[in-house]
Amino acid sequence: MVASPERNYMSSQEYLEWEEGQEIKYEYINGEVFAMTGGTIPHNDIAFNLASALKSHLRGGGCRVNIADAKVGVSENGPFHYPDVVVSCHPKDKQAIKFIQYPCLIVEVLSPSTEAYDRGGKFTHYRRIATLQEYVLIDANKMSLDCFRLNDRGLWELHPYAKEDEVHLTSVDFRFPISLVYEDVQFGV
Repeated sequence: MVASPERNYMSSQEYLEWEEGQEIKYEYINGEVFAMTGGTIPHNDIAFNLASALKSHLRGGGCRVNIADAKVGVSENGPFHYPDVVVSCHPKDKQAIKFIQYPCLIVEVLSPSTEAYDRGGKFTHYRRIATLQEYVLIDANKMSLDCFRLNDRGLWELHPYAKEDEVHLTSVDFRFPISLVYEDVQFGV
């Protein structure tokens, strides 16, 4: 007989209270918590480049731009994730302290260990957010950006961008060359 490891499930409220005292960040999914690992410097540079450009573009317009330490709640009870960049223009998120709940744009920078989950399970969670209009996945190893955009029929459409392309994020009406997110990024050898 194989022993099964005991799991300690917690409610979303227990998680929110517990995580405040932790030294690292944890995502919360179906009663379980998962430690967040650090990313690479290119990963960080890509997220920072996009967040900085978005902040400048949206300045004074009533939207907030947050980076990796801002938690997003799919609902008040979770799941809770930490995207690399999140934008919310919803009035209820203006005073948010613990988590963003009404984002219009979520961005994840891909790493080999998280890409499958970011494209699959995590995107499944994010699609439950009624205010979400775009979900962007940025490759940290080459110039490539996939934007999933909710169309007027309620279906998610893929808009891929590559080297030399101009990206258009319709949720925040922002156009930029893809090279902007890769400024000063050194790809691995």
